[in-house]
Amino acid sequence: MVSLKSYRDLVVWQKGMDLVVECYRITNLLPKNEIYGLASQIQRAAVSIPANIAEGHGRDHLGDYLHHLSVANGSLMELETHLLLLPRLSYVSSNELERAFTLTDEIGKMLSGLSKSLKGKIS
Repeated sequence: MVSLKSYRDLVVWQKGMDLVVECYRITNLLPKNEIYGLASQIQRAAVSIPANIAEGHGRDHLGDYLHHLSVANGSLMELETHLLLLPRLSYVSSNELERAFTLTDEIGKMLSGLSKSLKGKIS
């Protein structure tokens, strides 16, 4: 079994960081009038995901860790919603979002699995 020395060792955090980079790439494609609108919201929600995973990992209490994983999952759902708006507004094609949605799917499954694993330690 591999021991985790840091939140940086968590694959879900690493994928979250990849998602942030992908979301910044996507927001660079948006019209300039969205800099303080959707672009800002997408970036904020994306950054919140690995940030909350890291913060939760650094907490002393398991309940706090689970809370931060829940916040990360909420930010993931918020991010997906913002991304789904982009083709509807004709800002980007669905093809441009494929990698982002692959990552959101993977991260969602990983967050769920990590939460379930941690909840098993409570009982």
